[in-house]
Parts: sequence; structure tokens; C-alpha cells
Amino acid sequence: MKIVDLGAADIATAVRSGALSAREVTEAHLAEISAHDASVSAFLLLLSESALQGADAIDAKRAHGEELGPLAGVPVALKDNMVLRGVETTCGSKILQGWKPPYTATVIERLVSAGAIPIGKTNLDEFAMGSSTENSGYFPTRNPIDPARVPGGSSGGSAAAVAAHFAPLALGSDTGGSIRQPASLCGVVGMKPTYGLVSRYGLIAFASSLDQIGPFARSVGDAAMLLSAIAGHDPLDSTSIAESRFDSAGIHGDVRGLRVGVIAEMTEGISTGVAVVLEAAVQALKEAGASVETVSIPATRFGLSAYYLIAPAEASSNLARFDGVRFGLRVEGADITETYEKTRAAGFGTEVKRRIMLGTYALSAGYYDALYGKAQQVRTLIVNGFAEAYERFDVLISPTSPSVAFSFGDRSDPLSMYMSDVCTIPSNLAGHPAMSVPFGAGEDGLPVGIQVLAPALAERVMFKVALALEQAAIAPSLPIWRKAS
Repeated sequence: MKIVDLGAADIATAVRSGALSAREVTEAHLAEISAHDASVSAFLLLLSESALQGADAIDAKRAHGEELGPLAGVPVALKDNMVLRGVETTCGSKILQGWKPPYTATVIERLVSAGAIPIGKTNLDEFAMGSSTENSGYFPTRNPIDPARVPGGSSGGSAAAVAAHFAPLALGSDTGGSIRQPASLCGVVGMKPTYGLVSRYGLIAFASSLDQIGPFARSVGDAAMLLSAIAGHDPLDSTSIAESRFDSAGIHGDVRGLRVGVIAEMTEGISTGVAVVLEAAVQALKEAGASVETVSIPATRFGLSAYYLIAPAEASSNLARFDGVRFGLRVEGADITETYEKTRAAGFGTEVKRRIMLGTYALSAGYYDALYGKAQQVRTLIVNGFAEAYERFDVLISPTSPSVAFSFGDRSDPLSMYMSDVCTIPSNLAGHPAMSVPFGAGEDGLPVGIQVLAPALAERVMFKVALALEQAAIAPSLPIWRKAS
């Protein structure tokens, strides 16, 4: 087996034992990126030099008999909305081109402390606003399973990097499904933790009450291991949950006696291929000993509408800081007001401008109560609806995406693109954990993910069900160049 085909747990074990050196692992992944990223475009920036230096430092520690971390020598790709000191961080936007932050995100510090090696910054829809990575200010990312199709978004670069075996692990951010939806379309595992379980310090904000950092991996176990490394209270994040942590030890796939609910509203409008895979997943859980019933959470039907008022409203506020004064791009005008206007007009892309204008409108005098206020009331209804469902069920399941990966340009209408996240948005509004597990193939043999949802801080039971699904799933999808060989 090639080094790049190993999972994170296997790499860390091999590096700790000396069967592999961290440099060997890093060089193998950099070589795979060099050979194939031209057809995927997963990365905005490679950290080759610092990655090799980090690998050598780990090998030196092992040679001196020092204890190595749980992710020793494991390359990790980073979505380019997480800051790394002295390294250009763009959020996929021209407005931040050339900006090098003076500090490092907490999640990256925790990764490095665990022995992981940041290998590069991945592409994304600009400021994480999109569902296909077509909205990047630089170039689109392609799906390694079928490069004629999108990888999903907004964390499309991270999902593609893991699916292409450029890195066994990656970090993404999830505001309305931006980890789970691309994970489904690329055939990998993607997970959004409980809001506040993972620090947002150093994550450039899109919508602060919704954003959450989470893992990508090619297996459920590796995703749990990565979550263990980054979870926990951070005093630098005011929304961080006190005394929170996550331990992946002892997670198993025994679901006997668990109560699983299939969310009826999230099965509406899904493609035939996705529906077939969902039914197979339900049957697999039943055969594994879980009880599975349909449950209705009516308020989730309005999740998309509420989200596209709340998230743009928060984005309108958060993105006001990018004005040509302190960060990145500056286009000079006759006065400061014209400088603001020219900088933002030149630096922001179409989708970002659309959401800023929508959010500003929703917060404006005379519309705040009718739009933003009502959306927050819907959010409360969704929270209450999930609470009622979890009185009857341990976890809930649904499709992750209503369709398989679509072709470039297929969803040029914004509303059709927004519908890509109809199944994932409700858990962001509720602040609950959810994850996508690749389970089968839909139309054109493309991967389909099953979404597992759980109550706040119930990640362990969610991972248990995810592992049971993984154990019953078909063989994983491979990048197109691997299938041809």
C-alpha cells in the first residue's frame, strides 16, 4: 500500500514506532499533490518548506526517545479561512490577497501540539459563501472522483484534498453545511461539532453564531481522532463551552437498542439515487440492531429561509472590517469614503456582495423585526423541534445532500445553489453536531453521504452510528486517476 493511502491512525502509529519517518510521509503527500493537484486545484498555497521542517523535528524527537503526539507525522490540510502566523490567508477572496496574519488559530496550534503537520491552505468559496467552490476569488476546485463536477462547498478544497489522498486529514468550517455537503459529494467523512466544542479563535468569521470548525477524513475513526485533538475549552473564544472536551477512545459501532429517527422533511425533493442509498442505510441500521422510525420536524422546512436572513445579516457586520485600511487590498479613492467603496467593489466577488446587501437590508430600520427577527423566531422553533425529536430518538438521520455532485455551471441560479444545503442548515441553526458518512453510490456512480445528527455534546453516540454505517457501506470512491490505474 502506498503511504498516501494510509489513514491518519496508521500513519501516526508507523511514525511513533519508526516504521515510517515523518519526512517520508510528508514527502509522499507533497509528491502526490505535485503529480495530481493540477487537475483538482485543491490548494491555494502549499507549505512545503515548513511541513518538511516540522517532519524533521518530529523525527528528531523520536530519535531522542521523546514522546510523540497522537497525530505524529500526519499531514493536515487547512481551509484558508484559518489564520497561521506569517502565512498568507485569503478566505478565497481578492480583498485579502497578500495579508499575513500576526497570530495562529487555536485549532492549528492544537494540531501542531498533537504532532500533526500543516501541509497547505485549501481553496474555498469566497469567505465560505457557497456550495460548490465555484465562488472562489482565484479558481474553482474540481471533484477528484469526477473532475467535470464540483466538490461541493464552501470547504471544497479540504474535501477534495482528502478524497484525492493529498492529505489523510483536513480542517474545514461549517456555517450551513460547508463541511458535510462537500464531504458527501467527494465521498469522505465530514463532521460539524457542537457549537462551542471547538474554538473559533483564528477562524475568519462569516456568521459568528453559526460557524464551527470540524474535521474531514477518509474514515470515521480518523475523524474522531482529529476532533479529539482540536476540541476543548479555549479562553480566547467567548463562545467556547467551559470544561468541554471529546475523547475518541473506545468508540465502537454497536448500535443495538439505539433509537434512530429519519427526518421526513429532509427526504423531500431528493434525487432517486440518494433516496435508494438512504433506504439502504436505514436497512443496514435495522440489521445492526437499531430501531428506525420516521420523525417529522416541521420547522426544518423553514430552515433555509431563516438561514439566508441570519447568516447574511451576521456577514454584513463581520465583513465591514475589510475596508482597505487594515487588511489586504486597498484601492485609492479621492477620499476615505471612495476608498472604501472602490476597495470593496474590487475585492469582493458577486456572491459575497449579494449576501452583504441582503444582510444589510434585513438589519435595516423598518425591516429588522419583519425579517431578521422572524428568522430568529424560526430558529427557536427549529431548536424546539429537535428537542422534541430527541425525547424519542438517540440520533436522527437524513441525506446529507439532496443530490450527487453536479457539473460546473449547473446551478448558476442562486436559489438552486442554496438548495444544496437544505438538509444541513437546520443543525447549524440549532447548534447541534452532525456528520456525513459516505454510504453508497447514486446517479452516475457518484458518492452519496448519509447525515447523522445528535443532540448538543452527544458526539460519541453520533460517531457510534456513523461507524455502524461505515462498516456496512460500499467500497469508498477513488480519485479518477486511481480508478484508471
